Parts: sequence; C-alpha cells; structure tokens
Amino acid sequence: MYKNLKGKVVVITGASTGLGKSMAERFGQEKSKIIVNYLSDKKDAENVVKGIEKLGGKAIAVQGDVGKEKDIKKLCKAAIDTFGDLDIWINNAGHQKKIPTHEMTLEEWNSVINTNLTGVFLGAREAIRYFLKKNKKGIIINMSSVHEKIPKPHFSHYSASKGGVKMLTETLALEYAQKGIRVNSIAPGAIYTPINADFKDPNIVAEVEETIPLGYVGNPKDISNIAVWLCSEQAEYITGTSIFADGGMTLYSSFEIKDEIL
Repeated sequence: MYKNLKGKVVVITGASTGLGKSMAERFGQEKSKIIVNYLSDKKDAENVVKGIEKLGGKAIAVQGDVGKEKDIKKLCKAAIDTFGDLDIWINNAGHQKKIPTHEMTLEEWNSVINTNLTGVFLGAREAIRYFLKKNKKGIIINMSSVHEKIPKPHFSHYSASKGGVKMLTETLALEYAQKGIRVNSIAPGAIYTPINADFKDPNIVAEVEETIPLGYVGNPKDISNIAVWLCSEQAEYITGTSIFADGGMTLYSSFEIKDEIL
C-alpha cells in the first residue's frame, strides 16, 4: 500500500478490460477514486467499478472515445464533478490490427494513430491544462510498448504510434518538469490481455516465449504494479522514462547464450 495514493483521483482510459482494468483495480486497492473510461463495453466497465468498490476504492464508468477532444474533456469534467479534483491521468486505451503495410488503407492507419497517439496527446494535454490551472504537481502515465523500440512487421501503424508515444512522453516530461508535473510511460512486452487474442493458441505462445529471456508471457498485474508505484511518492524523482516490463524481450534474445554452451 502507498499511503499517498489514498483518495487520489485517477482517470484511466480504456479501463473496462485488459491492462486498464488491472490498473483500475490496483488503484482501488490503494483506496483511490477512479474514472473508468470505456468505448463500448459498458457492462464490463460497470463490473470494474463494482470490483473497485469491493476493494475499498470509489469509481464511476464514463463512456468516451479518446480520439475525440470533446470526449476527453468529458472525462476530465467527470473527475472534477464527481470527485472534486484530478491527480493522475493514465493514457491506456489502444488497439492494433495486423495488416501488411502495402495493403493498409489510410482509414486503417488513421484509426490506430488516432487512438494510440492522438488520444495520448489529447489526454495528456487536458490533464496538463488542469494541473497548470490548479498549480498541481500532477502525474501522467502513457501506455507504450516494446514496439517503441522493436519493429513489428504488419503493424507499421502500431509501431509508429508507440514510437510517437515515446517521444511525446519525453517531450512533455521536459517541457513541464519545472512545474512539478511528472510524465512517464510503461512499455509492456507480451502480456495476457484481450489485445493479444492469438495467445489462446499454445503454439503461438510457445513461439513468443522463445523471444523472452525469462521464458514466459506476463500478466496484467505485472503492469498495474508498476503503474501504482510510478504514481507513489517512492517514484517522485522519476520523469521522462519508459519502463520496459517485457521479461527481457528488448535484450535481443537471439544473441542469448544458452545453458548448454555456457
């Protein structure tokens, strides 16, 4: 438990499933007050709210498309109207779709960029505006990916969006550091979440695990624990950083020396 997170108001985008759900529930354990954003899964979002309340936190579900400016403003307003403040903003919403680049339409490109990068910009900007207005040392976390560093063929829109999130995070951190606003990102590797639907196939999981030095696919709690820590007083000197939670995937596992030849 991190005592400084009790009662803090947290907006988490894309919080009805996957990593967003895990983070929302983890902040619930800290007795935080959470805006559970969802795009279309109202029932799932309401179940997340119930789970948070059982853990001792407070929460409401708010529908919104993070790629739309008016919806981002609605999320901020919901936090202030319901809980009276805003302390932490987590840009988690994202999606991907496997498409060879030469077959990708502009609409398909824009769909991913709009959610994964423009949505992060809009969310961060809205939070920063509030923090500056209230002279508050707020916190922003952006959800990136190992693919801000590792190219991902057939996912050029996704890789480009995550590379953009990396530089946006670093730029915002530098731009607003003197105001005490901390901006960091978390870059997950292979995690069991709905976005990785292929992981239902054990053969695909086995192939992926060959690229992970620790040898296994991670779980959402591996990410939510980092998110809570980054927002705690224990991480108050950290800004402008991407924290990779990937089992070592970014260590170029093809160069790993196997036990039998050590």
